[in-house]
Amino acid sequence: MKKRIAILGSTGSIGTQALEVIEEHSDLYEVYCLTANNRVEQLAEQARKFKPAAVVIANEAHYDRLQQLLADEPDIKVYAGAKALDEIVESPSIDMVLTAMVGFAGLSPTIHAVKAGKTICLANKETLVVAGALICQLAQKYHSPILPVDSEHSAIFQSIVGEGDNEIEKILLTASGGPFRLFTKEQLQKVTKDDALRHPTWDMGAKITIDSATMMNKGFEVIEAKWLFGVDADKIQVLVHPQSIVHSAVQFADGAVKAQLGVPDMRLPIQYAFSYPNRLHLTGDRLDLFKHPLEFFEPDLDKFRCLALSFEAIKKGGNMPCILNAANEIVNRAFLEDRCGFIQMSDVIEKTMSTVSFDANPDYDVYVATDKEARRIASELLNI
Repeated sequence: MKKRIAILGSTGSIGTQALEVIEEHSDLYEVYCLTANNRVEQLAEQARKFKPAAVVIANEAHYDRLQQLLADEPDIKVYAGAKALDEIVESPSIDMVLTAMVGFAGLSPTIHAVKAGKTICLANKETLVVAGALICQLAQKYHSPILPVDSEHSAIFQSIVGEGDNEIEKILLTASGGPFRLFTKEQLQKVTKDDALRHPTWDMGAKITIDSATMMNKGFEVIEAKWLFGVDADKIQVLVHPQSIVHSAVQFADGAVKAQLGVPDMRLPIQYAFSYPNRLHLTGDRLDLFKHPLEFFEPDLDKFRCLALSFEAIKKGGNMPCILNAANEIVNRAFLEDRCGFIQMSDVIEKTMSTVSFDANPDYDVYVATDKEARRIASELLNI
């Protein structure tokens, strides 16, 4: 039987590429549900093509428009709102949930999917950044497998498959370095959002592209790797690798290093999460090592403060990574709207981390309250 997949965030970069994978292997997968936040026209277009059982538009203001666009598709149920997102992932008809929503908004539906025992294909890194301990506890309790979709975490996962209980000595987490890898701090003072959105190797959504430019994205991935693979943050080393060919690697107790290499193509980790433990054919370019040099550099933590702040947050633990994420979502949006400078982003995040109430043992309600408080404080620091 075909695996039925719910895609949370189907109109984003990961969601649209996941649909390409499903289309290529339509004999193995089918779409049960598609969701989006605001892109109602694109969501309706996807629904017409893939004929899911249901669609959900998170922003309820677009509900009437979505109903109108799908009026001649009576077999597709139309829902709206955050509660509908939480409820749809619990459907017994769903086998896998691809969490490709952006930001804190992905936490609640992911928790509901985990509690329903679904296989989680995790692309929403903020879920583990904000509430890694809670998610891991729930996944174990409800026997909900979590398969990483981020290219780096998929690479780590692929490198440890078959290794059993062999000790991981170190995780080598690669980073492209973003568009400003060779910039001085003085040059960073003057960069614009247009500069930051020109990523040298990956085609991603605006939010994650800015996070890549600040290297906050890599900081989030360090936190995510800690929870996914049960490795302390001090055993995770970030390597700047501009070519984005080595997607990450694992060093074992005997000194052996295993890595996953490939051209930059997010369809590969998406498809591997869908097909694990099997590998399916994927159309696209193949890696030619004769044409690609492989370079590695240490990240500059003074120049890219967001990465340093991420290590500080995971070392502190508790709700500190939640504070980090909430403040980052505020400054990221402000930068995209020309209300915040590039260097100012890390300044606001650092001040927010030192201001918001710290809780060493948070539960879900604490995470929600922390997120709200951190957003308020970060906004005030920006004089919004």
